[in-house]
Amino acid sequence: MPLIDALKAIASQVVLLHHLAIYGPLAAALQLALPSSSGLLADYGRLAVQIFLVTGGFLAARALSGDGERFPAHPLTLIGRRYLRLALPFLVAIALAIIASALADRWLADDMIPARATLSQWLAHALLLHGVLGHASLSAGVWYVAIDFQLFALLALLLWLGRGRLLGLVLVVSLALAALFWFNRDARWDNWALYFFGSYGLGAIAWWASSRGRLLAWLGAILTVVTAALLVDFRLRIALALVIALSLGLARRSGLLQRWPQSLALAHLSQISYSVFLVHFPILLLANAAFAHWLPEASTTTSLLTLAATWLVANLAGQFFHRHVEAAGLDRRLLKAAQALAKPLGRPASSLLRAGRDGAQRLLLRPRRMYDPR
Repeated sequence: MPLIDALKAIASQVVLLHHLAIYGPLAAALQLALPSSSGLLADYGRLAVQIFLVTGGFLAARALSGDGERFPAHPLTLIGRRYLRLALPFLVAIALAIIASALADRWLADDMIPARATLSQWLAHALLLHGVLGHASLSAGVWYVAIDFQLFALLALLLWLGRGRLLGLVLVVSLALAALFWFNRDARWDNWALYFFGSYGLGAIAWWASSRGRLLAWLGAILTVVTAALLVDFRLRIALALVIALSLGLARRSGLLQRWPQSLALAHLSQISYSVFLVHFPILLLANAAFAHWLPEASTTTSLLTLAATWLVANLAGQFFHRHVEAAGLDRRLLKAAQALAKPLGRPASSLLRAGRDGAQRLLLRPRRMYDPR
């Protein structure tokens, strides 16, 4: 899917540039050298996360229920794999951020440097619960890793709960609507998947809509509902998510999703996008510390060259990290070991989950009698 590769590649680079524009002395230098560009990146660069949210929902729907009819039979296994896929590289990157913070603290006094990590803080990050438990982040943007895991787990559980019927799709659509009209309008929910499920759900719905015969009717319904949500409370992030979801649905049906753009550079940047996302902040910490220590009175040209070098090193570090950490197969080896240890408990846990799902389905689907005053 080269179109999704292109979107992920662009989004990861925009997030990197956004952080260059808001953190440390390098951000101040960029503001002086290119005030308009710096302002745009600082104010709107974070919107690139919507690309990850929508494409994440689109690809999760494809993986969990590509035809909208067959649903996951063992959601805990899928959720466990997702956790390992996200968390193992994430924890290595957090360790790098802790080391980089300690080094940068010698030369730089800036709010961008996280406070010294505590054991409870590290454990909260390891469990992807740092936002929920109120711990300060040890690296920039790491809230998204926890939210991505929550969103995938929530989608998998909703589809599993309603498997064998249309109930799964109804649950996903209903929760997406609740997020668009309620949860996403209340910032108190922004550490929970419910806040972001509107965008994620739009991606999932776009996948299923593009699989059905009446694509225009489905996409028209999406457009109508999201427009209503925007009329209630306009949010640029939701408007962008809507555009991305509609574009993906139309591109898949037309075949453009698989054909355009044919770019090896974008495909490569997409492949390493998660690694770049994870390791760019330690690079920014060290680059800002070095810049403040050795080039405090740098010229505009020197500042721009330093910014360009920092961007390049962050991408090269992401490539190295992808090859030696993310793609090293640590998650597969750990999963095999965990499966071997958990096998004695697997059958009772499956029976308990199945009983809970069946009870919930009966509660949701049982017929209700009309009220009889007699």
